Amino acid sequence: MAEQTKRRPSGVTRVKLKEPSLYDVIMLNDDVTPMDFVVDILKEIFDKPNAQAVELMMKVHREGSAKIARYPYDVAKTKQRWATERARSQGYPFRIEVEQG
Repeated sequence: MAEQTKRRPSGVTRVKLKEPSLYDVIMLNDDVTPMDFVVDILKEIFDKPNAQAVELMMKVHREGSAKIARYPYDVAKTKQRWATERARSQGYPFRIEVEQG
């Protein structure tokens, strides 16, 4: 977190913490990656309960893409990498994008 420090004449230092910017994690549809695999990714990497994972997977399937989560940049990119690596290891073209929210 970025810090901004203000000195006051009395010698008291005040630190204001700035919340990190949040980024949207967008999952994209493809015609190859199995639905069960996508549900597993949503549950295991993005910590979604089963019902929500199925709902998000169907939204991606019907609409072509869906925002599945929102995190600080480093968390979003790490989860994107984990999901992509798992998909590639199984030969799927699965894609996730990270966009500033």
